Amino acid sequence: MSQPALDPEIATFVTTMQRAWAAYPPFQTMPLDEARAVAEAVRAPWRSGGPTMARTSEHLAPTSTGPMRVRIYNPGAPSPAPVLVYLHGGGFTLFSIDTHDRLMREYAAAGGFVVAGVDYPLSPEARYPSALDQIIDAVDWLRGPSAAAVGADASRIAIGGDSAGANLAMATALKLRDRGDAGVLRGLLLNYGAFGAPCSDASEAAFGGPEAVLNRAEVDYYMTNYLGAVDALADDPYARPSIADLRGLPPAFLVIPDLDVLAEQSRDIAARLAEAGVEVSTREYAGATHSFLEAMSISSVARRAIADGAAWVKDRLSE
Repeated sequence: MSQPALDPEIATFVTTMQRAWAAYPPFQTMPLDEARAVAEAVRAPWRSGGPTMARTSEHLAPTSTGPMRVRIYNPGAPSPAPVLVYLHGGGFTLFSIDTHDRLMREYAAAGGFVVAGVDYPLSPEARYPSALDQIIDAVDWLRGPSAAAVGADASRIAIGGDSAGANLAMATALKLRDRGDAGVLRGLLLNYGAFGAPCSDASEAAFGGPEAVLNRAEVDYYMTNYLGAVDALADDPYARPSIADLRGLPPAFLVIPDLDVLAEQSRDIAARLAEAGVEVSTREYAGATHSFLEAMSISSVARRAIADGAAWVKDRLSE
C-alpha cells in the first residue's frame, strides 16, 4: 500500500527549511554552539508574525541548579488565568523559547489562557535528569507565591510540548504523580512526542531517510546527547516514558502527523494510556511531518492542529 502524500503546504515548509540549512555546513560537522545558532537562524522566519499578546514578561524561576528563564504569554486573560506550561522540542539539544515563540503565542491566543514557556537546559551539557528536575521546579514555582505575580491560577495548570518537549511533559507528570502530586496537572498536550522507544525499521523505511525532517539516526543522536548513550537508562521510566506505568496520569491529547518517523511512538503510548485507564484523545493529521506545527504561517493543517490542541487544553482548564 502506498504511503500518504505530503501536504503541499507542508512540502513548501520542508523544502524551505532544507534550503535554509543548505546555506551552512552539515549540522554534525559544526561545533554545537554554532549548530544551535544556525538552528535559531533557520527557524527565525517561522516564528515571526502571529498574534500579539496583551502582556509578555520574562522571569527567572529558582531551581535546584540555578535560575531558569520562563516567558509568560498573556493574551489578555482575566487574572488569575489558567496556564499551559510549554516545553519546546529540539531533541533535548537545540532550540529555545525563542524558536517556539510564535507557537506559544498562537496557543495563548487560540485558547485564551496563559502560556509559560520554559527555557530548560540543553544536552549534552545538562544531561538527564537536569532539564526534568528544573522543569518540575518551574511547575512548583508557578504553583507558589509567584503565581499571583504572573497572573496564574495555580489550581488550573496543564503541561505540553513537542518532540523532546512531549517526553519531558510526560516525565514531569510521572514524577509529580509518584511524589504524591497527581492532581497538580489538569492535562497533557503531547505533540509528536519522542517517548524513548527505538524507531522501528518499518517506520524508518517509510518516513525516515536523509531527506526526512527527522530520521532514526537523528533520533539516536539526540537520545545519546540526552542520556549518554542511545541505549542508556533502558529501565528508567522518567527518561523513557514509553516504558512507564501510566496509571493515574492526567488526561492527554496527542497530535500525530501521519508522515512522522515518531508517529508509531505516539500511537503506542496512546494505546497504553487507554489501557491504564487514562482519558486519552488522539488526532492524526494527514500529509504532515515531524515539526509541522512550525509551518503555521503557511499551513492550514498546522493551524488546525494548533486550534485543536488549544481547544482541548481550554476545555481541560475550564473544569
